[in-house]
Amino acid sequence: AELCRSADIIVGASGQARMIGAEHCKPGATLIDVGISRTESGIVGDVDFEAVKGIAGAVTPMPGGTGPMTIACLLENTLTAATLQCVDL
Repeated sequence: AELCRSADIIVGASGQARMIGAEHCKPGATLIDVGISRTESGIVGDVDFEAVKGIAGAVTPMPGGTGPMTIACLLENTLTAATLQCVDL
């Protein structure tokens, strides 16, 4: 937790539900939650959103945070790959 408290940006990608809490977050830090876990209460991320939202300067929600951007990038890369394949024919 001490190392995280010194960070300006934290990227949660462990797949451990709500692993990153208020004790990990310094005031004004940016938290990017890319982890995803299924719990009894539904889909949650690595960041405990409710615990950090009053501390962090910015935090992505889960679900609905980084997922749409991931899908957009995947589609862009697929289109680029398909275009390159057509050029090589």
